[in-house]
Amino acid sequence: MNPGANFRSVASVAKKEFLHVLRDWRVLILILTLPPAFTLLFGHAFEAIAITEAPALLRDADHSAESRKLIDRLRENKTFAWEVREVDAAPPVDLLRRGVLIDVVIPPKWGHGLNDGDPLPLHLTLDGTDTDTAPQLRGAVQESLGDFQLDSRQEMIDNLPDEVFELGKKIPEPVRKQFTSAMSPWTVESTVLYNPHLKFIDFVMPGIVGLILQLLTVTLTACTIARERESGTLAQLLVSPLSRNQIVAGKVFPHLVISMLLITVTLATGHFHFHVEYRSPALISLLCLLFLVCSLGTGLLISAFCQTQSQAIQFAVFYLLPVFPLSGAFAPLAQLPHGIQLLAQVFPLTHFCHAFRLVSLCQAGASAIVGDLVFLFVGAVVTCLGAAFLLQRIQD
Repeated sequence: MNPGANFRSVASVAKKEFLHVLRDWRVLILILTLPPAFTLLFGHAFEAIAITEAPALLRDADHSAESRKLIDRLRENKTFAWEVREVDAAPPVDLLRRGVLIDVVIPPKWGHGLNDGDPLPLHLTLDGTDTDTAPQLRGAVQESLGDFQLDSRQEMIDNLPDEVFELGKKIPEPVRKQFTSAMSPWTVESTVLYNPHLKFIDFVMPGIVGLILQLLTVTLTACTIARERESGTLAQLLVSPLSRNQIVAGKVFPHLVISMLLITVTLATGHFHFHVEYRSPALISLLCLLFLVCSLGTGLLISAFCQTQSQAIQFAVFYLLPVFPLSGAFAPLAQLPHGIQLLAQVFPLTHFCHAFRLVSLCQAGASAIVGDLVFLFVGAVVTCLGAAFLLQRIQD
């Protein structure tokens, strides 16, 4: 068949598929509105991960000047919204019933212990339901306690009598320098590369884009051939002069055009609303194209395998379910066990997120993501050819 006839054959199937999409105005509205809506929803949900105004209970059982100074220092920490109480005893509290995430108790004689050289620890009770929140709250309390300790040390130095400073001058200079170093806060000087402001939205945006697009492409295309089979038009397509590859290409093309429009809108929402920067537009476009074709091919493969639309939707859900937590879309893949990391490599979204971040955040070139590009290209070819093969078996 000459190229012109081949193109017209694919175009006829594509036109028919376009009409299917355009006729169902409910689905069309969802296709056009859900990507930007989900981008705004997920983007604001993951825009900032620092905890602020966490409900917290602070009970002072010491009633000393030192405890009041510590309370003032803790109140300056914007991580917490404190409910401060002076108590004589501090029995355990039910955090859920009190509606707080942390209970901080300043024990009796805490101030006396500081002045007596035997400091007592603060008692923290934390809500460990969220494994990320509890360490952040504990770290915030420790940070405030460290600031309070520095203030106390400086106040102690300022109140030393002059005789002490005169005696200090008799100490050998190397020893004085060691004391000065020991009494000064030791700090680190850090440089953050690739995401200098540590904006979580910049890290998670590839996952948002990939999940939204894969959810739409896989579920929509999963119904195409199954819908044809249920309506009886698939048999007509199979006995037509069209080859199986032409049918698959015609089915993929309309959804590819729509998906390219949607991914443009989604990326534009991330850029203009959340100020996410995308580097190497040509490389990003190639990556998105391969990912879309691979996702569309996966949907068609599911559709060709299933007998009904309900089966196709169920298979699509079962495929997408492990993709959400295991693809590294919202959390670093390195945090997963090694065996799960190996399993995650079979998902196209894993390679899409990895390559997108390398290009957009790390400003990497094509050589750094060639493995991901090859995987997506092979995945697109295998899924589309697999759908065509299943169509051939249906005819046989």
